[in-house]
Amino acid sequence: MKKSDFAVGRCKTISTIQKLLGGKYKIEILWYIGKCDVRRFGQLRRQIGEITERSLTKQLRELESDGFIFRHDFGEIPKRVEYSLTELGESFLSVLDYMKAWGDENLPM
Repeated sequence: MKKSDFAVGRCKTISTIQKLLGGKYKIEILWYIGKCDVRRFGQLRRQIGEITERSLTKQLRELESDGFIFRHDFGEIPKRVEYSLTELGESFLSVLDYMKAWGDENLPM
């Protein structure tokens, strides 16, 4: 069987979702913004812990570019920016709820 034969049955929807949300922290970022009322860059960084500033910035920009979050810059000095979920991001919260429930039930903690 050739390698190209496997691609025929590939689910494009799942593949696209994985590309959009495949960053190491993207799902966690969406969870904290949507479920834990964590809105500011520093709050997210402290909540996640091991993430670097550069990585968090990259993941936030990608989520914004893909339409999951909205970035509100208050135009103040010192700089104040807050993040919130867009309608698309809000619609993904039910998926996150199912993922958490599945994890709570099936993963050893």
